[in-house]
Amino acid sequence: MVKSVKSRAEEQFAATQKRDQQALKEKEIAREESADRVSKLRALRMAKEASDKQEADLIEAEKEAAKKKKAKAKTTAKAKAAPKAKAAPAKAKAAPKAKAKAKK
Repeated sequence: MVKSVKSRAEEQFAATQKRDQQALKEKEIAREESADRVSKLRALRMAKEASDKQEADLIEAEKEAAKKKKAKAKTTAKAKAAPKAKAAPAKAKAAPKAKAKAKK
């Protein structure tokens, strides 16, 4: 039988609608894949930044500790050297007295 023009137009319209729906599904799938990829990359970038910051903080803390240790060593060295400097003149004063006693 011969199909009417109306039924043929309805079939073409249905086919077009079906193709449009399929194209929309494909676009949505592609968009979701892209969004997933972007979110994974963002998570990786943020994790790397956090790791780099933690490493930089650790290095900075080590530098500060080394500075404090060096400053403490200087302070300790000065403290040890200061009593010796004061003790030396006292010995110098005592030495002439000892010589004077030896002469008597």
